[in-house]
Amino acid sequence: MNQPSLSPAAVRQVRISNIQPLNTSAPKLAVIIPALNEQATIKDVINRIPDHLPRVKTIEAIVIDDGSTDATVALSRQSGATVVSHSHNQGVGAAFQTGLKTALQTGASIIVNIDADGQFNPQDISTLINPITHGQADFVTATRFSDPKNIPDMPAIKIWGNKWMVKIINFITKKKFTDVSCGFRAYSREAALRLTLFGHFTYTQETFIDLAFKDIKMTEVPLKIRGERQFGKSRVASNLWRYGLKTATIIFRAARDYRPHYFFGVPGTAIFLIGIAQGIFLLQHFIKTGQTFPYRSLVQLSGVFIIVGFLMLFLSLLADMIQRNRVITEEAVYHARKIAYSQPPHQP
Repeated sequence: MNQPSLSPAAVRQVRISNIQPLNTSAPKLAVIIPALNEQATIKDVINRIPDHLPRVKTIEAIVIDDGSTDATVALSRQSGATVVSHSHNQGVGAAFQTGLKTALQTGASIIVNIDADGQFNPQDISTLINPITHGQADFVTATRFSDPKNIPDMPAIKIWGNKWMVKIINFITKKKFTDVSCGFRAYSREAALRLTLFGHFTYTQETFIDLAFKDIKMTEVPLKIRGERQFGKSRVASNLWRYGLKTATIIFRAARDYRPHYFFGVPGTAIFLIGIAQGIFLLQHFIKTGQTFPYRSLVQLSGVFIIVGFLMLFLSLLADMIQRNRVITEEAVYHARKIAYSQPPHQP
């Protein structure tokens, strides 16, 4: 493997032509369902997954039990789903990553993620995966907000929060999405192999950022989705302040990794220029009056601004270099995954 010799530009050029019409000889669909104490709805969600879909040969439901203490596991198995359990609660982001790895190990060509709470209609899976089966996209997400008729009945604060989240993600990725928080999504095998996530609390926004910067073809499908859970509370968005803080942290780190010039360079330039402007003002005042009074405090302040701005600009260049190396490393990881997941599943 000679991946380290590839430049980031060459890597991006290779990715642009990744999408190919799905091989229909033996495509498999894996529906992964992260679940934590969802005994009220899990059986219904599994049973409503279609038995047959166009351009799909086999369908498997995989429930990721994230430390449930109720009958979720038993009901999932009764409904015919494969169950993979975490020994303790790790978060929906971690459950999603486990589901993705399990689906790849089973040889899935398409992977659909659906919540276990019943807010999404499993019968819509056919519509969701259609752009993938026809070679039009590698990642498809349901959108609740592109069509005014589909806007769900949900608290105004959540709608407002979703709109602001869309603006932030679109600014970072330079894309035009309408919904970046919906968990009803489909991934081609190519997209799943390339996806690199770190967040355990959630994965929804991080997925958009990661795949957008890897030139994965992404699209949205408008679907009618229930705005609120019928039973229980969301373990992700039940506390909006906690959700906002956790999500902001994930986006903050992603912006640092993928847009280092924006993250370090823009504020660094602004701080540096403020320091220079203060210095010029002081110099002009000193030339006119022969003293720095009454602006003596600006002497130290301008020096601090210039030093901090310079350091941030230096960090911007350093972070950009690290990001370039990351692109090459992730390309090597992608090929390693491709080889690892091409092996037949281990049989106990």
